[in-house]
Amino acid sequence: MATLNQTNKIYYTLRIAGAMCFIGHGAFGIITKAVWCNYFAVFGIGHDMAYTLMPYVGVVDICFGLTILFYPLRIVVGWLVIWGFITAILRPLSGEPFAEFIERAGNYGAPLALLLLTYTKANFKLFKPASLQQINNSKQTLKRVQLCLRIVVFLLFLGHGWLNLIEKKALLDEYKSLGFVNTANVAHIIGSFEILAALSILIRPLSSILIIFFTWKVISELFYPHWEIFEWIERGGSYGSILALWFLTKRETQSAFIKTLNNSVSIVS
Repeated sequence: MATLNQTNKIYYTLRIAGAMCFIGHGAFGIITKAVWCNYFAVFGIGHDMAYTLMPYVGVVDICFGLTILFYPLRIVVGWLVIWGFITAILRPLSGEPFAEFIERAGNYGAPLALLLLTYTKANFKLFKPASLQQINNSKQTLKRVQLCLRIVVFLLFLGHGWLNLIEKKALLDEYKSLGFVNTANVAHIIGSFEILAALSILIRPLSSILIIFFTWKVISELFYPHWEIFEWIERGGSYGSILALWFLTKRETQSAFIKTLNNSVSIVS
């Protein structure tokens, strides 16, 4: 059995995150979320047909999510990158703010990071699993994964902060349900905080700060006014991206500490 080291933790985090994205999204298809009609309309699909198709889309999504959870075929993980991108971009295409697209960067970014983590020219086959044994521990690969995750986490915080600043109704309703009176002010404060968080991650992600951002994201996503649990599960890519970046940053910090310690021992010797 493989040791659960930092790199393995990154692998499992990204894998579970991808499964959560598919399963949470699929649940909304099965319960026929009304707003999905707007996204089907982008393709010229009418209201009645959209409601007919939603459960089928939902079942396929959940099946793919379970596949990633138990047998992560590369082609399924790759499809989540494409599907996550498509479902996110449909929001601005249907008339919603562009921030809705970038706020969902975790949906397509987390599976992309998983593919990068397990990629080598020798082992890349679409119908083979992105397994633990195929993790590429080279410095170059880990740098690519970290860059990917930094951009993803930057985008998801930037997008959510932006939605707060433009006073998205669902967010204002959320703050109202929590007992806040001046919800617009709360949204502006949170939005400013999240944009600063985004910039700090892009400039220099610190493990001590990332764990705070992870906790904030996990807790804050619990308070959506409708279908809270499904919303929370679907945002697994957001939590997974932040947590995986934390593991990567922590790994670098530990490596730097050990290197400094060894150098100090060498000088003393």
